Amino acid sequence: MRSHSPDRTIDRRGFLGSLTLAGAAVVAPGIGNAREAGPDAPIRLAQAASTASAAAAAPVVKAAERVAGSAVNHAYAVKAGPWVFLNGHEAYDFEKGLAPEVEGSPGYPLSGRPPLRREADYILKRMRVILKEFGADLTNAVRVDQFYTQGPAVSAYHLSRFAEFGGYIPPSTSIIMERCFTARTNTHATLLAAVPGPNWEIEKFTLPGQPISASGYNPAVAVNDFVFVAGNMALLDTGELPPAVRIRPTARWGGQTGFRRQVAYTIKERLEPSLKAAGSSLDNCLKAQAYVRGTDNFPDFMDVWSQHFKDIPCALTVVPAKDYASSEGMIEINLIALKNGATRRKQVVTVDMPELAAFGPCVRAGELVFPSGMMAVGRDGAVPAAGQASAFDGLSLAGQAQGTMLLSYAEAVCRAVNVPIRNVVRAQYFLHDMRDFAGVAAAWSDRHGKTPHPFACVQVPGPLFAMGAAAIADFWIYAG
Repeated sequence: MRSHSPDRTIDRRGFLGSLTLAGAAVVAPGIGNAREAGPDAPIRLAQAASTASAAAAAPVVKAAERVAGSAVNHAYAVKAGPWVFLNGHEAYDFEKGLAPEVEGSPGYPLSGRPPLRREADYILKRMRVILKEFGADLTNAVRVDQFYTQGPAVSAYHLSRFAEFGGYIPPSTSIIMERCFTARTNTHATLLAAVPGPNWEIEKFTLPGQPISASGYNPAVAVNDFVFVAGNMALLDTGELPPAVRIRPTARWGGQTGFRRQVAYTIKERLEPSLKAAGSSLDNCLKAQAYVRGTDNFPDFMDVWSQHFKDIPCALTVVPAKDYASSEGMIEINLIALKNGATRRKQVVTVDMPELAAFGPCVRAGELVFPSGMMAVGRDGAVPAAGQASAFDGLSLAGQAQGTMLLSYAEAVCRAVNVPIRNVVRAQYFLHDMRDFAGVAAAWSDRHGKTPHPFACVQVPGPLFAMGAAAIADFWIYAG
């Protein structure tokens, strides 16, 4: 798919309206002349040279130099203003590598606590220690995302999560993926917390008449102006597909496909009620991550999404998933939004990058900037090194060439909001082959030297949505 007009402009009503079933590729984040909304609307065009952006404070980083003896420096924790980002946590020591307390006895590794529980305990105990060093705790978390290699790892993690978090568990997203960052771990976690202070108390919300789920997490919380909604699927509270979504096994067709029904149900019957319960709405959505079963379902996802969000700028990252809490599920979506009446304003940020490189716009709300998920697609519509990557896999050519392009797009977002690359507080990579991370890391070092890389990385099912793509990148940026 090629971009025939690199200078094409997309306004706030049209940036998703052009997506169709046949042509649902990707849309550039805020390309061109996005119109400023009316005086009472929450959407404004971000000004790249604003005073607030220029005054952005430098984040405070906790980093491991030379992860597991490699040349990679990992920013596993970043504090930016009141926010703490914990990135890419798995059950290994960042500096030394494999942790004996997780690996177990060399001659009898199955002795003691179950291995999967040892992993979960290690991750959450370390997260708690780091948060306390920043003046926070697990009780101040507003969002936690987990990726697993198998269902039993989820069960073990939930036991540990109940033990460590106690009576409050923040909005959660849990997805089964092909593998974690290391080949020896089964749980990968990231977390976002808000340091406690005046006007930063966490408000917890449930849906009217509905209890907290068996997994224990709150469906939505709010802190200051922001609302965080857990990953939602098209499921009833019983864990079953609702009648409006289910298609009888003997049916060959019958209106909307099951996948399209699940997407629409998730948006209207799961996400929207959670937003309303927290004092927000779809109009106030800032960022969504959607985990889709099957690459072939991507065009249908974009088509249904655009029906609900064509007039609502919302940063969007779409990622292939292997499995979910229910084997009948085909989609899970989480959200970040602003409260109704928030003092911060939603802004669409104009970014100089190709139209086909991102899944949606770049959106800013106060100090937080949310680019949509990106793939390394150039202005000519091609993925760099796609034709030679397999021949030069020893160089991790796909990771290097595509990582370089993805990082150039992250830098373009930083320029648009007038902050340096150190203000990327999370670089979340979804790779088709984990071995390509070596190339992505080399690209980071080539461009940014020894600056710690705030990465989180898991391997997802392939192929990805653009031919030859090795990675989907989701950058989180602080511009406070």
